[in-house]
Amino acid sequence: METNALPKYDASDNPTNCCPRFNSTGWDEQELHFKDKLFVKATTRSIFHIPLNMGSVYPKTYEAIAQAGAMAADELIVLSHDPTPWTGEHYFSASKDVPGQTMVRMTGDYLTKVFEGPYKNMPLWEKEMDAFVQSQGKHTKKHYFFYTTCPKCAKFYGKNYVVAVAEIQ
Repeated sequence: METNALPKYDASDNPTNCCPRFNSTGWDEQELHFKDKLFVKATTRSIFHIPLNMGSVYPKTYEAIAQAGAMAADELIVLSHDPTPWTGEHYFSASKDVPGQTMVRMTGDYLTKVFEGPYKNMPLWEKEMDAFVQSQGKHTKKHYFFYTTCPKCAKFYGKNYVVAVAEIQ
């Protein structure tokens, strides 16, 4: 995949008017290469990795990105990482700077793997992702996860897809 490109994301299939239905085609076992790729950084509070305010932080961040005209709907990703059991960091892809938001530029190489199931499987998915990275002759530097739908929409669709994204070296 070319630098800073993401697999296509079809936001038009959205019967919930919340989270689009996720199509995993093109997302599994992909290589991503970022060079100064632009993201809006948002932070959530958690208790033992269970987010407390994601339901307010995500819409507020998406609204800021949309108002700035910085949303590339066909190349969407939110990379989530928990640096502690009490804090979540979320990086929303953006096409340009968003006023009033913390902007981050990421550079590195990444591998993806698509999982489906309940969030309680996260530790298992992290281990499976590490095994996949090692099978490619690489080492995991940092784990991110792309939660493709909120819990309410996952229930509606009957599928809860999560894309593991490993920064590799």
